[in-house]
Parts: sequence; structure tokens; C-alpha cells
Amino acid sequence: MISRLVSHIPHILFKPAYDLYESYLLDKVKGGRIPKHVAIIMDGNRRWARKLEKPPWYGHLFGSRKLEEILEWCRELGIRTLTVYAFSTENFRRSPEEVNALMNLFEEKFRELVNDERIHKYGIRVNVIGRKELLPENVREAAEEAERVTRKYNNYTLNIALAYGGRSEIADAMKEIVDDVLAGKISRDDIDEDLIKKYLYYPNMPDPDIVIRTGGEVRISNFLLYQIAYSELFFVDVYFPEFRKIDFLRIIREYQKRQRRFGR
Repeated sequence: MISRLVSHIPHILFKPAYDLYESYLLDKVKGGRIPKHVAIIMDGNRRWARKLEKPPWYGHLFGSRKLEEILEWCRELGIRTLTVYAFSTENFRRSPEEVNALMNLFEEKFRELVNDERIHKYGIRVNVIGRKELLPENVREAAEEAERVTRKYNNYTLNIALAYGGRSEIADAMKEIVDDVLAGKISRDDIDEDLIKKYLYYPNMPDPDIVIRTGGEVRISNFLLYQIAYSELFFVDVYFPEFRKIDFLRIIREYQKRQRRFGR
């Protein structure tokens, strides 16, 4: 009898219970230790599109919309820095059609950022980290414009890893350090962990407290290799466009339960 009754209850009636649980989690999280920096590997856009029998660009479009939601979640919680893995150096090996569609989407989104009233209202600084010289000129110009118009802001920071690779970042930093040693600007004995951080794509970026990867894969994929030595890692078995606020809050809640030892 109960199962028959439940089967006739419209699905929408279960939404209030979900909303209540989300509100409960939000209150719990706000009462705990809030991470300063969250990094996300936004994986699963293409597989989500394939599941819906759509082309890859469809998944990337909805992934970009999910990122806008996550920015709002971070602002609500007071998470000051968000870094997202948007496009790796290896991603250039994908089909020309998909790469071109992605580049057009990046240009469009950077130009939207410039005029997005939320960016200016909340003081969000945008940084693009990676080998920007590999990007098409129109994308590079749009990215640099977004950086320029938000450079004065310091309330929140959005780092977008584009044409990025963690090994490439370290290699590029080493080249600059060698150049400065040969030029006499620094000495060999000056080189330590703190100095290396000054030569990374975004100098002295705070290390992520949390790294989240969606899409069900359990690997780092060359993301922020120098910066995540002591980050807490979370792997989520949902595609990025399906990533919910409740999933995000659960991760923050689990982070708050962990005792961070930093090698001790």
C-alpha cells in the first residue's frame, strides 16, 4: 500500500526535502572551517554530452554555466580563491572542430566576464594561467582584457588554467630562474621553495586547500603539481554539468572533518 501511494506522489514533492537538506548542510558548513582556496578539475563535459547524444560543445557550454554557479557558491561561503582547469596543453590534440568550438566559447565567456556586473559588484579578479602564447590571438586578447579590467579587485580571485600543464609551469619557472641567475639578479643560493613560487604563472598564489575532480576519474592530470603537495583531494563520480551544490557542500563538510597534518 505504501509503495503504491508513494508511486503516485509527484516527483516535485520531494524537492522540499532536498532543499531542507541543502540548507542544513549550508548551516553546518558555515559554522566550520572555510577553505581559502578551492581548485576544480572540471571533468566529464564531453561524456555528459555524449550521454545526451549531443556534440562535445554542448557539454562545454553547460560546463561553463556550472562554473558560474560554483562562483556564486564560493562567494556565499566566503571562499576567496577558485582555480579551475579549463583546457590543458594536451587538449590541443583533440579534433580541430572541438578545439575551435572551445576557443570560441572561451573568447565569448571572457568578453562576458568583462561586462558581468557580478564581477565588478563583488570585486572578483580574473587571472589566466598557462602558456597564453599557444592560444589563438582573439582568445588571448579577450583573456588579457578580462585580466586588465579586474586587476584592481582583491575580494575574490578566479584563476582559469588555460593552455596549462603543471610540468610546463615548473619548466617555465626554471627557465626564468636560470635566466635571472645568469643575469646576476639572483644567486644559486637564493633558490628555495618560496622563490620558485614567485616564478610560477600566478606568483605566490596560495596553495589550494581542496582539489575536486568531477567525472569519476581518480588522477590529477598534470594540474597544479607544485601547489597541491598538501591539498585535500576529492574525486566525485558525477559529470561536471551535473555537479550539485549539495555535492559541493558535502565536500566542504568532509574537509572540515579532516585533520590536516602537512606531513607531520
